[in-house]
Amino acid sequence: MAFSSLHFDYGQVSLFILILSSSIISAYAAPTTNVHSSCSNDINTILVKLWVNGAEKDSIVGLSAAFGSVLPTDAKHAPRLPAVYTQPSNSCSASSTKLSGSIALARRGECDFLIKATVAQAGGASGVVLINTEGGALEIACPNNSTISNVTVPVVSISNDGGDIIDKYIAAGKKVELLLYSPDRPIVDYSVSFIWLMAVGTIICAALWKRFTQSKDDDVVAKEDDDEILHITAWTAIGFVISASTFLVLLYFFMSTWFVWLLIILFCIGGIEGLHNCIVSLILSKCRCCGKKTLNLPLLGEVTILSLVVLLLCVAFAIFWAVNRKESYSWIGQDILGIALMITVLQLAQLPNIKVATVLLCCAFVYDIFWVFLSPTIFHDSVMISVAKGKKAGGESIPMLLRVPKVTDPYSGFDMLGFGDILFPGLLICFTYRFDEARKKGVLNGYFLWLMIGYGTGLCLTYLGLYLMKGHGQPALLYLVPCTLGTCLVLGLVRRELKDLWNNSDVSKQMAEERLGSTRLGSA
Repeated sequence: MAFSSLHFDYGQVSLFILILSSSIISAYAAPTTNVHSSCSNDINTILVKLWVNGAEKDSIVGLSAAFGSVLPTDAKHAPRLPAVYTQPSNSCSASSTKLSGSIALARRGECDFLIKATVAQAGGASGVVLINTEGGALEIACPNNSTISNVTVPVVSISNDGGDIIDKYIAAGKKVELLLYSPDRPIVDYSVSFIWLMAVGTIICAALWKRFTQSKDDDVVAKEDDDEILHITAWTAIGFVISASTFLVLLYFFMSTWFVWLLIILFCIGGIEGLHNCIVSLILSKCRCCGKKTLNLPLLGEVTILSLVVLLLCVAFAIFWAVNRKESYSWIGQDILGIALMITVLQLAQLPNIKVATVLLCCAFVYDIFWVFLSPTIFHDSVMISVAKGKKAGGESIPMLLRVPKVTDPYSGFDMLGFGDILFPGLLICFTYRFDEARKKGVLNGYFLWLMIGYGTGLCLTYLGLYLMKGHGQPALLYLVPCTLGTCLVLGLVRRELKDLWNNSDVSKQMAEERLGSTRLGSA
């Protein structure tokens, strides 16, 4: 699923755990500010520009309320005013502090937000910033389905963290000034192209990994160890959707900071294993002798020095990312660990034929659409979007996604893509690569190239849907499944190969046997 910028799909979490277990807010009446007395304003993302003793600090992101005046889109048309806390701080009764010509700060609690804004406006405030006492900025509507309000000053909400930033400066006796405006977002941010490249590149690397890393002279490597491969069946696919849905509901009801930490630890373990596997296999493909020196360690037994050194470096890298995961640069480490994990998963989990692929992708298709679009009819909220935004975990995001910082968006933030939107189509695309290789098909008369084109097109359609829906979360598999599975089925039907694709035996075994046979023949 895609949200805000791009989707996040929680089906990945269950698959991730499965793989782990098998290996492991009178001055604002400026000309450009529209005064509204209704309760039907759109709730939009806004920026609170902050100055402390005249020095500009980082802006705080918030949300506009459904009542009050509409904020200007250009900061030049918004006044810069001092910030003053109401007394009492909840603004449920007339403030003892002077609010005239200032932006009033009020905390959540005791009375309706409309009452807080009305009281602050009556005290002379030129704007109101409502601070949540926990979690992110609130979507503030009028109480009891009211359609009219007497509030004519802008009203916005900010997160508890944003309030803490302002509190820190005010408590230190510094002069705090605020400016409220709502800049327009660009249609498309450049970071989307990097997400697209990473997703497509991950699947290509996973499909071609054996070709990159196997030695033609290595019989042991050429013959795959079937015990290490998770062969997905139709029942496995159905069971996956049931377990993924159960896990998603548990996250929705019980998600908290400690739960997120549990997922972070699992992500680090999977990332370490994936990164270790990728690095070691790449090194050994270039230098076979590097893996010959071994050590005998307690509990671990005999391990190669190369494997041990790489493991320690991967553990250090994962720990560094976990400790610094809230820093601006942490997306780099998260993407590296995530890509390595997905490449490894696509090596360990394989589809035997299109019949199983159809069951898996159709189940995932329904799963994604239900939990994004249909779940509000039952839970009064989109379960997947709620969990993805970390609403019940203080805004702490789940790490099972690729992310890239937005370059041109005034609100900053990240464009994101969930692992599930790569893994599910990736399993099918990797199968078609093995099928093409086993049948000795060329690039154009095979299936791999056309499914990769279909996948890239599906991602573009996801971004288009995100734009047309004004940033509302999109179930990416709604576009990716028809563009990949649909492409495969249509091509198979046109080429009269659908029966072979549908009932295909495990091509990985066939490929391994052919490689082993050719190697022995060459040795003879």
